Amino acid sequence: MRNQLREQLKRQLKADRQVVIAAFKEDGKPEKLLRSLRQSVDAVLTTAWHVAGLPEQTALVGVGGYGRGELFPYSDVDLLILLQQAPDAATTEKLEELVQLLWDLGLEIGHSIRTVDECLTESAADITVQTSLLEARIICGDEQLFAELQHRYDAAMDPRAFYHAKLLEMNQRHAKYEDTAFSLEPNCKESPGGLRDLQVILWLVKAAGLASSWRTLATSGLITQTEARQLMEKERAFKDIRVRLHLHAGRREDRLVFDVQTAIAESLGLTATGSGASMRRASEYLMQRYYWAAKTVTQLNTILLQNIEERLFPQGGVAAPINARFNDVNGLIDIAEDDTFEKTPSAMLEIFLLMTERPAIKGMTARTTRALWHERFQIDAAFRADPANRSLFLQIMQAPRGIIHALRRMNDLSILGRYLPNFRKIVGQMQHDLFHVYTVDQHILMVVRNMRRFTMAEHAHEYPFCSQLMANFPKPWVLFLAALFHDIAKGRGGDHSKLGMADAEQFCLEHGMSDEDTELVVFLVENHLTMSQVAQKQDLSDPDVIQAFARLVGDERHLTGLYLLTVADIRGTSPKVWNAWKAKLLEDLYKITLRVLGGEPHSAANELRNRQDEALATLRLYGLDAHAHEAFWKQLDVAYFLRHDASDIAWQTRALYERFNSESPVVKCRLAPIGEGLQIAVYIKDQPDLFARICSYFDRKNFSILDAKIHTTRHGYALDTFLVTEQNFAKNYRDIISLIEHELCGLLTRPEPLPAPNKGRLSRLSRTFPIQPTVDLRPDERGQYYLLSVAANDRTGLLYAIANVLTKYKLNLHTAKVMTLGERVEDVFLIDGPALNNARNQIQLETDLLDAIKV
Repeated sequence: MRNQLREQLKRQLKADRQVVIAAFKEDGKPEKLLRSLRQSVDAVLTTAWHVAGLPEQTALVGVGGYGRGELFPYSDVDLLILLQQAPDAATTEKLEELVQLLWDLGLEIGHSIRTVDECLTESAADITVQTSLLEARIICGDEQLFAELQHRYDAAMDPRAFYHAKLLEMNQRHAKYEDTAFSLEPNCKESPGGLRDLQVILWLVKAAGLASSWRTLATSGLITQTEARQLMEKERAFKDIRVRLHLHAGRREDRLVFDVQTAIAESLGLTATGSGASMRRASEYLMQRYYWAAKTVTQLNTILLQNIEERLFPQGGVAAPINARFNDVNGLIDIAEDDTFEKTPSAMLEIFLLMTERPAIKGMTARTTRALWHERFQIDAAFRADPANRSLFLQIMQAPRGIIHALRRMNDLSILGRYLPNFRKIVGQMQHDLFHVYTVDQHILMVVRNMRRFTMAEHAHEYPFCSQLMANFPKPWVLFLAALFHDIAKGRGGDHSKLGMADAEQFCLEHGMSDEDTELVVFLVENHLTMSQVAQKQDLSDPDVIQAFARLVGDERHLTGLYLLTVADIRGTSPKVWNAWKAKLLEDLYKITLRVLGGEPHSAANELRNRQDEALATLRLYGLDAHAHEAFWKQLDVAYFLRHDASDIAWQTRALYERFNSESPVVKCRLAPIGEGLQIAVYIKDQPDLFARICSYFDRKNFSILDAKIHTTRHGYALDTFLVTEQNFAKNYRDIISLIEHELCGLLTRPEPLPAPNKGRLSRLSRTFPIQPTVDLRPDERGQYYLLSVAANDRTGLLYAIANVLTKYKLNLHTAKVMTLGERVEDVFLIDGPALNNARNQIQLETDLLDAIKV
């Protein structure tokens, strides 16, 4: 009989589920699906409860989300079995049989068995239990017992303590999700601006007895009817996404990870548009909608929380006038009249300027925030053309403090996007270039923040050189404007630097900026990628490269502005992208170019003499004889001295001056002077596959190669230097250094056939958004060498795979610059060799390299 019942109920659940899901796929109504699934489970639970034969004074209660009357396709069914008293042995046995039956039916249940007293004790001790009981709903059983629980629960509820506890819980949850709704892989339930934030509001007002739904919130005056309608729309949208996530994954899944975004977008009827560089994926449209919705929820939640706090903790207080339009009320800025923004639209910018001028002001009152939110549509073409408003916006950008807070608040309230329509287009826009981890608008604000921090003494320890340059830079606000516009044209198709340059120029002209400042902003926006490309892809030992870059920047102000913007931009892409090696390359390029702009000729002879003199001074500190270096240096040509720092020359000379004719390999390793990673020098009689052999070793050790300098001495020895990184270097670098010196020496002493390149696995992000691998081979400007550029998704073994192909063609490698941009790699090699003299060989080389870097 029990087996028959179990099978019957399982069939009932399965059939109901199939009908409900089929209906959802037809009508796309998430709330109907949630209600229908809950009703189906209610019916099965009621049948199982009656069959269990429990005592009359017991009740089956739904709590949590299930108690709220919603059940997502793969969510837990949270149950409370409510007892009049502690169960005896017979009741315990029946309870165990009931719970086992529910599990046998395939229900993912979360259950507790408690008396009313136990419920109240647990509720007082645990905010999670207290919250789940807030949404308790009787399914079947003793209604009088359930009523007793509700009555005693309501009597024990302290709305003020509950408010503080839930606010703390929410802040901790937000911190877990990086305090942003703009994560590229948000959790639609838990992330800021998601479903949980909406539930928190309803919990708080229900606990305080202020309302029980969005509609009753509006009638109570806590929000307007329009705001209630907006919140219901966003809640429905998030529920729709969460349902589709569950159905797509076939399990409980609340994260909009890259792997599923396209599938969810297409299930909503979204499609890709455009092609090539101007293509926008269906997933990008989905995520932009998501971010706009999360942004709306975040803003309205701010208003609601302030209103709830005012009801629970009335403060009163005297309004201290700031001017005719604004007052200071308990440290919050408040509009003098309800229609302040309607009567004086320019006050919508003035309020942000006042907040930069008054650090004591912590924020806005709910009334002010709401009025600003609703009146933002007054910011139109006429508003933007008003000289007074243009002046106010420039004053915000020029404020001595609070600029970033002002811009972020303006963006949160959609004021920034209304004032700068092109900025509005990139709010919530994703970037699938594999190294930006923020949406375009958040990246831009991050770059402005980084620029601003260069001006602040409390952050001078982070990037001392940048802070030093910024301290002497006239009108730093001009750089903030350049940062604001540098990526504003992303996603429009075409070159965003050129399109952004036009936007920046129009802004500067309309806002009455001087010709000099306008030209600088336009230059920086147009060339904001140039300095990183020169530093990371070109040979900085080549005087022609430096002269060309010096001609581009023209003077020190342009050079400094571009350097500061470049550092701020790279730091604002992803924590993974910036490293000490990139910092050194950019700083080296800045200092060399500055000397050229100052009139010092950048010639090979001058640079050679300077580096040798500096290296000799260092060697004297080591106590070396004044002539100890000479025999070794005679075997080194000009290229070696130009491509190595004086400190590297001194270090290698000290290690090799007595062993420069050594028959056995020499491997020396040290902590890199840049403060990150290890520097490894390999000295050995040259052999054709040496670079590939060394790369294979680093590959096996999971070392990342950031830089490689390859040199052959006049007497046929290879002197190769590598900069490598690995996560555990800082913890036990002494042991690692000893291991590398021993193992690599052994490997080079007993050469074996090169192992086949390992087709390393791509990361999940790279698999979802693969880039088209590219190989570009072209002679340098002098025709002396060839520049080989390779771009591909990053993966283990990639550099070794490339080295293997170069070995096959017997090519000489002079330098390798390995630029890792998050999940994307852009490597540049300086090579030569007889094989490159034939056009057919060049084509075949490119083909073989493409095959090698594909996964």
